[in-house]
Amino acid sequence: MASRSNMTAPICLVENEKQQLRVNREALRILEKISEPVVVVAIAGLYRTGKSYLMNRLAGQNCGFPLGSTVQSETKGIWMWCVPHPSKPKHTLVLLDTEGLGDVEKGDPKNDSWIFTLAVLLSSMFVYNSIGTINHHALEQLHYVTELADLIRTKSSPSSDEKNDSAEFVSFFPDFVWAVRDFTLELELDGHPITEDEYLENALKLIKGEIPKMQNSNLPRECIRKFFPKRKCFVFDRPTSDKKLLHHLEKVLENQLDLNFQEQSRKFCSYIFTHAEAKTLRQGITVTGNGLGTL
Repeated sequence: MASRSNMTAPICLVENEKQQLRVNREALRILEKISEPVVVVAIAGLYRTGKSYLMNRLAGQNCGFPLGSTVQSETKGIWMWCVPHPSKPKHTLVLLDTEGLGDVEKGDPKNDSWIFTLAVLLSSMFVYNSIGTINHHALEQLHYVTELADLIRTKSSPSSDEKNDSAEFVSFFPDFVWAVRDFTLELELDGHPITEDEYLENALKLIKGEIPKMQNSNLPRECIRKFFPKRKCFVFDRPTSDKKLLHHLEKVLENQLDLNFQEQSRKFCSYIFTHAEAKTLRQGITVTGNGLGTL
């Protein structure tokens, strides 16, 4: 019989102390005991954008991953919560909440790149969380995706070319979900209503022009299109217009939340539960908790 985790709260999987990343042995011991396939959902994005709250909802809890209510980043490193999958029998859902990107208190921006890359490599579905709209600034903030090719090597051969590497990456990269929080615009384009996915695809269209500024703007767009062929977008209203409640969302009851946000959250969670697959390796091998610990 497959053993599974009965974690009641998250644990730090990758510690980030003084810009050094280190695996937490206690978290590995938890993974070693999970012999069933794991569906790994990781979330990344700028700090203080509500990533942890979404992950708690996926765990079916209000509390768990710390939310925080100040301008200071709450999560450090990568935190893990293993729960029985709500709709896939004999599967464990592994939720990875990552340290906020772009924290002004951190000195080394490379540290952010490693956190982002680890989240991509470990997950079977990767959620990028941002605030407001998908505009030029939001895409610029996603410059970490342009560094993936530099940080990951799939071959030891020095003769491997970029085109082959890209194909290798896609074979084991996760599905991509962009979650746009506090979205206030109408989903319209040229006077016609559009879907959330069409909104994302329109934002990822390449800008025409040969000048370096245009080419730099296109780089994150090209990388997302190339590395993540399976993409999805969700937009969310603010959870509530009550500022006091916003500061203590972990204590807010479902019926106190904005009705649109409740529906949007249900759609998001349902999509993740239905479409996120078990983590697999390039050879098609399904990863168990024990295998994830080895990775």
